[in-house]
Parts: sequence; structure tokens; C-alpha cells
Amino acid sequence: MALVTKIKAYRERVGMKQTELAERVNARRETIVHLESGKYNPSLKLAMDIAKVFGTTVEELFEFTD
Repeated sequence: MALVTKIKAYRERVGMKQTELAERVNARRETIVHLESGKYNPSLKLAMDIAKVFGTTVEELFEFTD
């Protein structure tokens, strides 16, 4: 299974830079880069924090595909 994220689309829709998102969720910019490229699976807390920033659900931002 692979994790697909919509973080980049949500972030770009509101004009937010990776650095800004990282600061808002107390993570490193590199973590956001890896999340957006599918190279990193976030902790539940991080996933929830990111969803909260965008006013959406974890299920909307993250999806597992076969």
C-alpha cells in the first residue's frame, strides 16, 4: 500500500509555503517535503495537526492506495 496525500494541493490553494506549514505544525520543512512526495508516513498527531490547519479531516488529506 502507498500513502497518497493532498497536502500540496491544499497548501498551494491557500498560498502557504512549506516552511509556514512546518512552523504551524511544529515540524521541519523537510518533513513536509517528504510527506508531499509520499516518502514519509506521518504520525497520527501530525496528520491531525495538518488537517486542522486546513480545516479538513485526516481522511480527506491522506489515502492509502493499492
